[in-house]
Amino acid sequence: MSNTLPHDVFTGAAKDYQMMAHALAYLGEHWYDQPDYKQAAKAAGLSPHHFHKVFTRWAGLSPKRYVGTLAHNAAQNVLQAGGTVEDASFEVGLSSPSRLHDLFIKHEALSPGEAKSKAAGVDMVWGVSPCPFGLAVGLVSPRGLSAYGFCDPGGEQAAFEDFARRYPRANYTRNDHAICEITQSIFSGGVVPVALYGTAFQLQVWKALLAVGSGETVRYMDIANAIENSKAVRAVGAAIGANPISWVIPCHRILGADKRLTGYHWGVDRKRAMLAYEEARRA
Repeated sequence: MSNTLPHDVFTGAAKDYQMMAHALAYLGEHWYDQPDYKQAAKAAGLSPHHFHKVFTRWAGLSPKRYVGTLAHNAAQNVLQAGGTVEDASFEVGLSSPSRLHDLFIKHEALSPGEAKSKAAGVDMVWGVSPCPFGLAVGLVSPRGLSAYGFCDPGGEQAAFEDFARRYPRANYTRNDHAICEITQSIFSGGVVPVALYGTAFQLQVWKALLAVGSGETVRYMDIANAIENSKAVRAVGAAIGANPISWVIPCHRILGADKRLTGYHWGVDRKRAMLAYEEARRA
């Protein structure tokens, strides 16, 4: 895979940004009122259809999803400041707490109340399974796989605690059989429901990771270029480091600027084994 993108990609991104600047300002000022996207298109000097296409190409998410992200962040700030779900609903201009619930389910793996309470009362399952890279440790919420990583024998509890810090007040039950079934599906090419949470930027980076094929490697700067944000290499690195579902979202395929193996949360030796495993299977 090339380490750089064609020049016309950057030219197109720059041209898109010039059109999007006014639209972003409009959406930023009017998100509370659930804005008319025709007006946003007018601010960009485009037809509604063309605006949706260009905005999605430039931002990596639709205008509606972008507005939802702004509302989600505002609601999260209210909840973290001690406000109630009703307060948060009023703050972001939603008609009822049920609509706020829908917003959080879309952007996180938790409801607003669950997010505020650090998943208090939420039933989650964790477990350990053999896999091609030692032991796999998984965490499953009621909505899907929320974390997946690896360890050596004896490191199971530490890996679980690493995941549990994300949801410190959830109810945890160990079920190795459930994680074994998920692991079997993952490594046999099956489909596993995933419950991802993260910022719009993190989701954009994780989506770019999914485009890196098995047996291929890229650099952090390549991912930054792929999301058309070439100056955000550090932020891209942080988003890759925050990836909660290893292997499924292939952060192990990222190399340093000098193309050497860099730090990997589950160990550089394991990362090397993963790349060798994929290369062998591809060959």
